[in-house]
Amino acid sequence: MSRGGRPPLAVRDEGRGSPPVLQPGPTGRRELPGPPGPEPRTAASDDTRPEPEPGPEPDRSGAGRLREELAERTADLQRVKAEYDNYRKRVQRDRLAVREIAVVNVLGGLLPVLDAIGRAREHGELTGGFGSVAEALEAHLASLGLRSFGEAGEPFDPACHEALLHAYSAEVDRATCAQVLRPGYRVGEHLLRPAQVSVTEPSGPPGTG
Repeated sequence: MSRGGRPPLAVRDEGRGSPPVLQPGPTGRRELPGPPGPEPRTAASDDTRPEPEPGPEPDRSGAGRLREELAERTADLQRVKAEYDNYRKRVQRDRLAVREIAVVNVLGGLLPVLDAIGRAREHGELTGGFGSVAEALEAHLASLGLRSFGEAGEPFDPACHEALLHAYSAEVDRATCAQVLRPGYRVGEHLLRPAQVSVTEPSGPPGTG
């Protein structure tokens, strides 16, 4: 201790060019500060090292997603194509049906003319220029799909034959068209007019034996 009972003073250097400052030490003495030591390391300072930058993530939306989109687009394209094909077939079918109905309506109005031509032919009046016109008309109507039917000896079909006369005969084994009184006509599947015929059946009338 110094004189007078005071503890010794420690001298602290505040820096170059500054006078040292005396501070009391841990023992009550004022001591000069020593050189600065290393800063204490903390957990925070240990974690300040730069972390490695994350690499590029795997491209999960790459080839797999491209295949999925390609499959979806292919399915959409197939569906659209099927719908278009069905639409085209339906339009074509409707177009043919409209054309056939128009032809049926026109040809239906010409059947009386064909009947007159047929009667003239039976009587031998279909000669000269009139015969040429009749043949040209029949050929043109046939090109439009008009077909006549009804022949003697063919089986009777109530779907396309109209029986005007009825008879019985042992010479037939089923209902038969014995005579065609007026031919029938059809266009495709459309029946324009049934054939009027005389029908012969194999059995006698009821009540006879």
